[in-house]
Amino acid sequence: MARISVFGIGYVGVVAAACLAKDGHDLIAVDIDPAKVDTINQGRAPIVEKGLDPLIEEMVASGKLRATLDIKEAIASTEMSFICVGTPSAADGAVGLAYVKNACEAIGAAIAAKGSFHSVVVRSTIVPGSMEAVCIPALESSSGLKAGTDFGVGYYPEFLRESTAIEDYYDPGLIVFGAIDEQTDQLLHEINSNLPCLCHSVTLATAEMIKYTSNSWRAVKVTFANEIGNVAKACGVDGQLVMKILCSDLKVSISPYFMRPGFAFGGSCLPKDVRALRHLAAQKHVESHLLDAVLEANEAQIDRAETMVSRMGGQTVGMVGISFKTGTDDLRESPLASLASRLIGKGYDLKIYDPFVKQAYAEGMSGAGRGNDTAIDLENRLVGDVDDLIDSSDIILVGNHYDEVMSALATCSDTVPMVDLLRIRPGIRSAGTYQGICW
Repeated sequence: MARISVFGIGYVGVVAAACLAKDGHDLIAVDIDPAKVDTINQGRAPIVEKGLDPLIEEMVASGKLRATLDIKEAIASTEMSFICVGTPSAADGAVGLAYVKNACEAIGAAIAAKGSFHSVVVRSTIVPGSMEAVCIPALESSSGLKAGTDFGVGYYPEFLRESTAIEDYYDPGLIVFGAIDEQTDQLLHEINSNLPCLCHSVTLATAEMIKYTSNSWRAVKVTFANEIGNVAKACGVDGQLVMKILCSDLKVSISPYFMRPGFAFGGSCLPKDVRALRHLAAQKHVESHLLDAVLEANEAQIDRAETMVSRMGGQTVGMVGISFKTGTDDLRESPLASLASRLIGKGYDLKIYDPFVKQAYAEGMSGAGRGNDTAIDLENRLVGDVDDLIDSSDIILVGNHYDEVMSALATCSDTVPMVDLLRIRPGIRSAGTYQGICW
């Protein structure tokens, strides 16, 4: 079993730490935020993620997982560190590496003080060439040591989806990593040895590129499905049926998950990573027509939804879902949050039903409201009962799927004006005051 420190108690870091601890490894989670550290040490999750709270409680109680603010102690007590800090977009669309660089510098200094071999593995999403150009130089400069000889270096991207992260960890579709030394490569193989997936050991830059390719491909698929849905609807054709049948052709390896006409994509990965890949292409003097169009079309899908609401009439809007996807409280680049902000700006009285976001606020989670970069006074707009939302709204705007409210939404779809970005029941089509965005 390995001794691992995880730097960054965000979505990737906390899920990885909990799952690795469950696998029998000894984990130390490191963060600069005392609230997150205290939350973990109290056996609680700092974010909403299915199954995470009881898993952290169990792992902390067992002694397999703890959290600390002390970087030197974490490095001294472990043999490998995972860097899982954020890489937000810069103003020009480039990947933001400030947090990664800071983590590398802090870890490098601690490795120098440790005086024995230590492996540093970046898991944050970074464009090809970042390990060689930024991470390794920062580690070497702050430690005074030579990468690959005095300490190990690897890049190990994650492919977890929020709201199904623990299931994805134990049933991965892809495992890929790169390492410049044998010891780090061997440790990464050992950590993944019991998972039902082939481990692909590649160069650092290849692993970096695979992560961006994966996220950009998902973003492209969402946009393609939406465009087909828009055109299909204009032709009187059911766009979801078209895509459902297309996706039954598994020979071309189409994942049905992203190939459903609907609303825009969002979250902490797809918008940011498409922007970064476009920026990288521009730096390399390579044209990126499709990537340009992906972000343009994604924004247009938000415009389309805004127009649909405007055409409904009425002043009060009851919104079902505000996070970027069902099952999480994460608002980072949520297209629903963007749409909500626009509607509020136009003077609509907006109330929101989102049980996961409401849970985060009700339980006082340190990550409550994370990613809300709009002017929405979110906590005061949250409604706990969907019947109250329906009764007090001129228009219902459906964005996310929650099992407990689907029946009530389907029942009122004939009587209350509704803009459906999700499809509340199979086969329902735009008619009268019910309008589906792509069907």
